[in-house]
Amino acid sequence: MSDAQNKPAALDAISVQRLEGVHPDLVKVVYRAAEICGDDNPFRITEGLRDIRRQRKLVASGKSQTLKSRHLTGHAVDIVPMLDGEPSFDWPGFYPIADAFKQASDELGVQIIWGGDWRTFKDGPHFELDRKAYPA
Repeated sequence: MSDAQNKPAALDAISVQRLEGVHPDLVKVVYRAAEICGDDNPFRITEGLRDIRRQRKLVASGKSQTLKSRHLTGHAVDIVPMLDGEPSFDWPGFYPIADAFKQASDELGVQIIWGGDWRTFKDGPHFELDRKAYPA
């Protein structure tokens, strides 16, 4: 059975679809984080693998700062907290989800980076595999 067929209840079908093409180790972290979050802190995957055209548009609009995004290689995902069934980009909603991703990362031995920990251009929705452990 594929990982998509084994998805936890906390991940919806849209999220599972958006994980197509994402590195399997990051997918495992996403699934485990969703289990940890459960119904208390649900989230949706907004983006996984993306093409260079999409990346150029994001850079042009100021939503990204690089054409060397980890999304281009399937080494990153973006999420959004779901509050009362609706997406919410309010910062407080990202913290418990980031904690769940970090816990899942530790449990699974998969090194990740959270964009919310970056010193500049803080990116709460962004999680990626550590470049040192997972070069593209």
